[in-house]
Amino acid sequence: MQRARGTGRLSVKSNGAHSRIDRLYQEGCARIRLPRVPRGAPLEAVMINTAGGLTGGDRMDWQFETGPGARLSLTTQACEKTYKAQGEDPAAVAVRLTLATDSSVAWLPQETILFDQALLRRTIDVEMAQSSRLLLVEPLLFGRLAMNEAVVCGSFRDRWRIRVDGQLLHAEDASFGPDIHAQLQLGAIAAGNLAMTTVVMIAPEAEGLLGAVRRLIGPNGGASFVSPPHGKTGKLLARIAAADSYELRKRLGPLIRLLNADGGMPKVWTT
Repeated sequence: MQRARGTGRLSVKSNGAHSRIDRLYQEGCARIRLPRVPRGAPLEAVMINTAGGLTGGDRMDWQFETGPGARLSLTTQACEKTYKAQGEDPAAVAVRLTLATDSSVAWLPQETILFDQALLRRTIDVEMAQSSRLLLVEPLLFGRLAMNEAVVCGSFRDRWRIRVDGQLLHAEDASFGPDIHAQLQLGAIAAGNLAMTTVVMIAPEAEGLLGAVRRLIGPNGGASFVSPPHGKTGKLLARIAAADSYELRKRLGPLIRLLNADGGMPKVWTT
């Protein structure tokens, strides 16, 4: 059967107080659009999968790079839907972010939605300089409660690696399946919730925001700060669980505005 293939690459350079396109490449079903933003705001890039979603065997490859002093905000046009796979070949999504000195990236996609019997493998790799700033937010939904969709079985494997000046600062591997419904009922995983998100912030101001982050998240999640040795930049890590997308966004919106003071919420989240 025909499978979707998409590759999108964008590099951004600094032109004084403004960030501009350096190089842009798009192939297959991957598209990158750049809406207008106020002068002095980070360049905003919107990722689009023209295939309309993912299923078994599809491949998407996204690569983004910021030059010295450049600022970039990344989001998606809509939620990325992952549908039932035919056979055992999963959909695969690879993301690579490269941040030069004094640059910043805010990775703010809308929710990834997994449907029943979906198979998805995703990797996120980040290489950043010590003086750069990263905000990474990844929301995940297991079906849509308002549509009475139930995710009973399937597979989702997620691998993240974030390195600062070549040193590993954050690594995590998440795996759901094959009995996703049973896993989501466990208190240590989701306690019956169908929506969750992980937030990672690596920036000098991250530690000072920890108290405010905990207040915004409330009882359905938590946040911590890890300070590495030798006075280098540490990481703020937060996780949120919610009954559905609506409840998740009620917490996630204010949280993004707090942590992404430079760029706020992407326009497409509210249009």
